[in-house]
Order: sequence, then C-alpha cells, then structure tokens
Amino acid sequence: MTALPASKAVYIGMEVVIAVSSVIGNVMVVWAVRINRSLRETTFCFIVSLALADIAVGALVIPLAITISIGLQTHFYSCLLVACTVLVLTQSSILALLAIAIDRYLRVKIPMSYKRVVTPRRAGTAVLLCWLVSIIVGMAPMFGWNNLQHLNSSKITDDLVVTCEFETVISMDYMVYFNFFGWVLPPLLLMLAIYTEIFYMIHKQLNKKVTASHADPRRYYGKELKLAKSLALVLLLFAVSWLPLHILNCITLFCPACDKPIFLIYIAIILTHGNSAVNPIVYAFRIKKFRTAFWKIWKQYVFCWSSMVRLPQRGSQRGQSNERRFGQNDDDDDDV
Repeated sequence: MTALPASKAVYIGMEVVIAVSSVIGNVMVVWAVRINRSLRETTFCFIVSLALADIAVGALVIPLAITISIGLQTHFYSCLLVACTVLVLTQSSILALLAIAIDRYLRVKIPMSYKRVVTPRRAGTAVLLCWLVSIIVGMAPMFGWNNLQHLNSSKITDDLVVTCEFETVISMDYMVYFNFFGWVLPPLLLMLAIYTEIFYMIHKQLNKKVTASHADPRRYYGKELKLAKSLALVLLLFAVSWLPLHILNCITLFCPACDKPIFLIYIAIILTHGNSAVNPIVYAFRIKKFRTAFWKIWKQYVFCWSSMVRLPQRGSQRGQSNERRFGQNDDDDDDV
C-alpha cells in the first residue's frame, strides 16, 4: 500500500480536527437552544440553521473532501454526487451567514418594529429558501454542467470510472462564473454593504443629542456598536475563509499553465472548512445566554456535577419588561 505524501497526511489530520471541532461546537449551539427557552426566538432560528449547516460540513463535507483528496477510483456520477454534496452544504453555510447578517441589520434598522416584521413564519420561510437555493446551486453540475464531455480516455474508462478528484468532475466554468461570481462574491459584497450601513446608523444614533422627552440611546446603541464590530469580524472571517479557494479556481480557469502548489490548495480548502468551526465562537460565545447554557451542558453532561446554574427563562416580569424595550430586540446580555 502506497504511503500518503506528508502534505496530504497533514491536510487530512487538520481536516479531522476541524471536523470534530465543528460538530462539537455547533451541536452545543443547537443543544443550548433546545434546553433554554429564552433562546427560542426568531433570531436564533437563523443561528440554528447556520449551526446545522456547519454540523453537516463537519460530519459530511469534510469526510467527503478527504475521500476526494485520496483519489479513489469511482464511477463519474458517484464522484460528481460527492462533489455536489460538498457544494450544497458549503453554499447553505454561506447563505445562512448572509441571513444572519440581514437579520442583525434589521435589529438595528427597525428596533421598535423588528418583532412585527421578522416573524417566526417569515424566518422559517427564509431558512427553507436558503436550503432550496443551496440545493439548486450545488446540484447544477448533476444536470450537465460538468466535465464528462471534456475528459480524455486517459482519465476515464468506457465504464465511466475516474480517479475521484474535485477538478476532474466539476467544471471550472461553473465554479468561477456561476458559483463564485454568482453565489459567493455577491453575498460577500452585500454583507460588506450591510455592515457599513450598520456602523453608519449606530454612529448617527450615538451622536444624537438627548432631550428631556427621549431616553438616552447611548447604552443601547453602545451595545449595538459592539455587535457591529462582531459582524465586521464575521465579514473578515468569511472573506479570509472563502476567497483564497475561489482565487485558485480563477487561476485554474484563466491560467491553465500556471502552477499551483498542492500545499496552497490544501490551505485554501482547510480555510473554507475552518469557517464552520469558528462560527460558534463568533455567533454563540459572544452571547451571555449561550455561554450560560454551554456551561450548564458541560456541568451536567460532561463533568456530571449535581449543582446547576439556573438558566434564565421567560417567566420573570423584569425580564419581560427589559425585552419590551426597543421592540423586544436584544436582552441585556445579547450581542457582545
């Protein structure tokens, strides 16, 4: 049996670590929402959707990516289905990030009417739409936009058996013109515009003069400023995670003769998968109620301690009074 090259062995090892981290971190997010009633609100519908997509990245996409990297001999369409599954799940993660960005924007733009506009029904519809679009975008190569007609006899047998590699079955025209220019770059630019607008709105609110007839908005919008900084971090992580791989795809398409070191390809792939592992940190660990729920989970199910902290519920009058402020937008410990 041929030993794996050192670079590939390191790549597979890092992918395994990312997969485990992504699954554990995002399962914790879903679990926290399950056990804490105060987290069962419209906003967290998007966070749970993102967590489920990232769980799938860790549990399915990364193992499939490792399988592809090994270069197994499979039927062309079996390999193509594996590649398309990777595309569907990673695309769902991107759209979930965009949905959360839009949701956060609405929380700053219309705090008084946010709950009336973003209803659970509309949020659920948005989640389903994200998954539907992801399936359509990711499965497009299965319906003909692939490399089957461009493979020569040295790469495919009469029985359509190929060495399963991503670039063997997926068309770079599809990856660059349709996937990148159509479904990665636009969400990135849209998030950039959203976060820029959030900073502008918060800055304008913080500069308003307080009159006797109005409450001081500085406390609320001070928290929102911290939230906006977190969203800017999300944008940065999104760009750092996804742009390198798509830039390499562009090089493959526009400069076929250009050499691409294998370690650069592995780094680019790891960055895209690693984004799923850091999302729980960016979205969940910065919310105090999530941290409280996580601590309860660790105490009860990992450390098996008998004394538990009591999670905040919706029942207290004081909590309900605080939620009504700014259209029941964020709790005292939400965002930041």
